[in-house]
Amino acid sequence: MTDKPNIKAEAHRLVEALPDSANWDDLAYEVYVRQAVDQGLAEADAGRLLEHDDALARVRARIRRAS
Repeated sequence: MTDKPNIKAEAHRLVEALPDSANWDDLAYEVYVRQAVDQGLAEADAGRLLEHDDALARVRARIRRAS
């Protein structure tokens, strides 16, 4: 069994960190960012990384194809 985080506790901390003026969109954004960071860390832990120059070359190639 893999060690999974306690989602309820993490969600509680996330909500508590929001300002009192936060709305649902703010919460949704924070959840999205948390998921993206966690996914990126998992990818890195699995060894699926790109050198900075290689990543930049891929982005530039996509921009050239789109224009």
